[in-house]
Amino acid sequence: MDLRRRGTNLPKMGDFNQSVILEAIRRSPGGLSRTELVGATGLSAQTVTNITRRLLDERLIEEAGRTIQGPGKPRTTLRLNAGSRLSIGVHLDPAMMTLVLLDLTGAVLERTRLRMHSDDARWIIAAMADSVEALIRRSHVDRDAITGIGVATPGPIDAAHGTVIDPPKLHSWHRVPLRHALEDAAGLHVRLEKDTTAAAVAELWTGEHPPDGSFLFVYLGIGIGAALVLDGAVVRGASRNAGEIGHIMVDPDGPECLCGRRGCVEVVCTPQAIVERAERAGVLSDDRVGSDAESVDARFTELCEQAAGGDSGARAVLETAVHHLSVLISDLTNMLDVDRVVLGGPFWSRLSEMCLALLPDLLRRSSATRAVRALPVAGAVVGDDVGAVGAGCVVLDEVLTPRAAALLLDS
Repeated sequence: MDLRRRGTNLPKMGDFNQSVILEAIRRSPGGLSRTELVGATGLSAQTVTNITRRLLDERLIEEAGRTIQGPGKPRTTLRLNAGSRLSIGVHLDPAMMTLVLLDLTGAVLERTRLRMHSDDARWIIAAMADSVEALIRRSHVDRDAITGIGVATPGPIDAAHGTVIDPPKLHSWHRVPLRHALEDAAGLHVRLEKDTTAAAVAELWTGEHPPDGSFLFVYLGIGIGAALVLDGAVVRGASRNAGEIGHIMVDPDGPECLCGRRGCVEVVCTPQAIVERAERAGVLSDDRVGSDAESVDARFTELCEQAAGGDSGARAVLETAVHHLSVLISDLTNMLDVDRVVLGGPFWSRLSEMCLALLPDLLRRSSATRAVRALPVAGAVVGDDVGAVGAGCVVLDEVLTPRAAALLLDS
């Protein structure tokens, strides 16, 4: 299966064609020769030669030896110079802050985690900047190689102003200008993204599926969100807040939601809702330890450990949660007709075994296209760090990924 995009030989398309070549090389770990790049991208030999010469000068790619393929001169293999550009990804979760340092392939070079002891915006931003500096020092990388910091946060966000607006479980946050504040504190370019969107970008970068494919990413964090990828591009929406699914009804007999309806995702599928259901069922002791993010995280872990240990009550609570999740996913996939479903996020690993055992059959039963095809379900390649890795990939994505918008003429 060909995993590469095609280029264009029209004039004034240099930036787009450069991105096409970079992506083709990135998706070929062993590297490609110039002749192979011509076949992979559809570009002329002269265009490939000119662009690869420029990329070599900029150290974005490097020569990786020569191979003999039939008669003629040996071919020089070109591969990505992974360490030439780096990015930092930050996932701001109400319970935990995760930071990663990525190279151009999206590989994690360093990571660090910080428990959130306060939801005060000034404390969090200062801790974020300090952690970025500590990560750079510990990794011994050239600061000039870092193209920027990507920050994944719960939505909604005001992308135009780099502002986070009233995120769940960060109660003191209201229109916090996170992008500008972190740029001032860290001295690096900052890109703000929704955590669900960032997670989908991570899957695009680290997965091995065709770049023009489609999938639904279901994000399991303190809140539940979704992201849509169509034709290899994340659908961000007009305000860059696509994927707010908290008020989709999945259980008409469920608890009342703040929106006035019953059984919304927000009050049925989130970890807090699952923990509260376990308390009502007597599976967890109802000692009211709190509904802050750290307490919910601990209680959810306790519930999953009980289920793994054979507790039938705990298992029944989690199976109910998976059934509710299947209602949500089937509604979305029937509407969107995507190639596959991917699940990930900070709470995913604790539910993954049960979800992967139950979801495929549940989705098959309610699939509008079951007579045509099966709908693959998988966990994110990256794992629990998908938000942070995705945030870093968002920055790299600006450098390396070909975009059709680059083909538009200036007005």
